[in-house]
This record gives sequence, C-alpha cells and structure tokens, in this order.
Amino acid sequence: MDAAVNIAQPATGGTYIKQVITIGFFFFIFGFVTWVNGTLIPYLRIACELEEWQAYLVTFAFYISYTFMALPSSRILQLTGIIKGMQVGLLIMAAGCLLFVPAAMMRYYPLFLLGLFVVGAGTTLLQTAVNPYITKLGDPARAAQRMSIMGICNKFAGILAPMILGAIILKNSDGLLAELESLAPAAKTVRLDELARDVIMPYIVLTIVLCIIAFSIKYAHLPEITPSEKEPAISPANTGQGHNAAFILGFMAIFVSVAAEVIAGDTIGNYGIYHGVRLDVAKSLTSWTLASMLTGYVLGALFIPKLISQEKAFLYSSLLGTLLTLLAVFVPGQTSIVFIALLGFANAMLWPAIWPLALRGLTGALLNRGSAILIMGIAGGALLPLVYSWLSHISNDQLAYLLLVPCYLFNVYYQISRTKKQIK
Repeated sequence: MDAAVNIAQPATGGTYIKQVITIGFFFFIFGFVTWVNGTLIPYLRIACELEEWQAYLVTFAFYISYTFMALPSSRILQLTGIIKGMQVGLLIMAAGCLLFVPAAMMRYYPLFLLGLFVVGAGTTLLQTAVNPYITKLGDPARAAQRMSIMGICNKFAGILAPMILGAIILKNSDGLLAELESLAPAAKTVRLDELARDVIMPYIVLTIVLCIIAFSIKYAHLPEITPSEKEPAISPANTGQGHNAAFILGFMAIFVSVAAEVIAGDTIGNYGIYHGVRLDVAKSLTSWTLASMLTGYVLGALFIPKLISQEKAFLYSSLLGTLLTLLAVFVPGQTSIVFIALLGFANAMLWPAIWPLALRGLTGALLNRGSAILIMGIAGGALLPLVYSWLSHISNDQLAYLLLVPCYLFNVYYQISRTKKQIK
C-alpha cells in the first residue's frame, strides 16, 4: 500500500500563494544541490586526478539514487506524511553533504560519490512529495505554468551554485593548472590535498542550512497529507493496460528529458575546455545553460496557457532541441558551445509538461505510484551522460552530442501519442 497524495480542496488566495512560495523554496534547494555537480566534475577531475569518464560518475552517483529511492520514498511518505517526510529528506541531504568532509580530508573519490548518492537520496524523497503536490495544487490547465514557476526557482539556484562554488573551489583555476604541471610529484600531492580541502567549508555550510530548514519546516504551515486508509496496490488488474502504458511512456519521457537536461548542463564545462576555453571561464559554463533554461521557464510561466497550451509547448520544445543539437554538432569551433547553452531553453518546458501529461486522471495510490515511477526516470541523468562520455571517447566531444537527437525525437512521439489517446 502506498501513500496517496490527497489534496481535497485546492487552496485559494493568500494560502495558495504561501504554499506555492514554500514549495518554490524547496525547488530552489533542489537546484542548488543538483547543479553544483557541473562545477564538481572539473574540480574532482583535477583534485582526484581522474580520467574524463571517471569524472562523469559524479552525475551517475547523484541521479542513480533516484532509481533506488523513488519507490521507498513512497513508502516513507505513507508512514510519515508529507511534512515529516520533507524533514527526513532534508536531513538525509545534510548527511550526504557532511560526507564531503572526510572525503576531502582523505581525497578519496569513492567517498565523494557516496556523499553525492546520499544527497540524491534525500532529494528524491523531497521530489516525490512536492512534484505531484504542485501538479495537483490548482487548475490542471495551469499545471505546467506552476511547474514553470518551480523551474524558475530551481534554475535560479542552478545559476548561482556553479558561480558561488566555482569561485571558492576553483579560484584562479588556470593558474592552478599551470602550478600543478610545474610541481614535483610529492609537492603536487600536497597541493592537491589542499585543493580537496577547499570543498569542506561550503559543504559544512550546506549541512547546517539543510538542518535548520528541516527543523523549521513545521512553521511553513503546509497542510499535512496522510495516506488513504484503503488504497489498493497497483497491478494490471486494477490499472488496466492504459495506465501501464502511460506509466511506461511517462517514465521514458522523463528518462530522456532529464538526460538531455543533465548532458547540456553538466558536460558544457568540459566541452568548453575541449574547444580551448580557459578553465576560469569553462567552470561557470553550466550557468549559461541554466540561464537559458531560466528564460524558458519565465516564458512558460507568462504564456501558458494564455498563448500556448502546455502540450504544444512540449512539442515545440522537443523539436527545437533537435534543431539546436544538430547545430551544436555541425557548427565548427567555439560557436557550437552557444548552441549547447541554448539547449537549456529547449529543455525548460519538457519536465513541467510531462507531469500533467503523465498523471492526468490519476488519484490516490495511482497518483503516488505514478509519481514514484516518473521520479525513477531521473535515472536518465545518471546513465546517458556516461554514454555521452563513451561516445566522446570513441569519436569526439562534439559528435557525441548526437546522442540527444533520439531523446528529443522520443518526446515528439510521446506528445503525439498522448494527444491521439486524448482525442479518442
């Protein structure tokens, strides 16, 4: 039996606005802890002396936790309710951040990866609670608009995170690389140990902030959500083939969309270095992609559904992503970096539109299990960046972006198939 996300009557007026602001704050937290990965990749590659493919295990460790924790998160929320579940999620994230301290002291890459996995596990619990909550909070036709507002909070934090962390742990990065090349092995080891310890203070601060939020959340006055007493478990007998197919297609849409988002955001730094961009600039290129994505979210919040439906926004964004990917692959030189950054704009309306499409008509246990299955799709952000890394190794960093073309084309198919089903 799974916890059911039940919002009997959507809040109105001031209460509704407070709830949206509170949930937006959680999306800000998601964004900050998620998009620091774009800076951690080049940082840990230097500090732990990694090959390029090993550095992309940062995204794998973080996003694979969603696959392992999505369904257990549903169980946890059943036992705790949404408020305590959020507290638990925040404390798990704090524990993961704290693991960065011994990892940095030992300069031990597997412990960094464990810390990222634990942070991702806590984030999964929070996402499992708040994504369906914000989707069902008001008018279904405005669900993508609300998700766009959440995306603004998420990506604004994502813009700040690489800039702040990069300024702390990769300050004077070009000078650092030149210094490391000139040092003898013993001196280089000492310098790398010092570099690894630069990450300790930022993550101690993050740990403290997450703990404070966890113990203060009860003052946010969000309505407690408890599980329905008699909610049947999901099986083919009580869902029907239609729901099963919707879950599978929704899972795949999330899988490829998150993969596209993560590849565009977390690989652009290394891609800039591949094209000769100085590390001082490349370390913050993730912020370019996220600024582009933020623009897309702002436009989505303003114009959905006034000028364009969330379904059409999803379709056009997928087609735009295909076009930008082809331009990024076939336009030579550093100009192609601009198209990778612009993928953020195309990616902006994918996540917000998939949720209302995939969860349409679901209530009770079906809603909560559907949410958990969609959250599991975030594993795309763990697996496909590794595929990108492998493709870049056998070809080059630019041609490897062709991996994104089938991702966007699947979303075109998903939108068309869901629209046909709705018409029937």
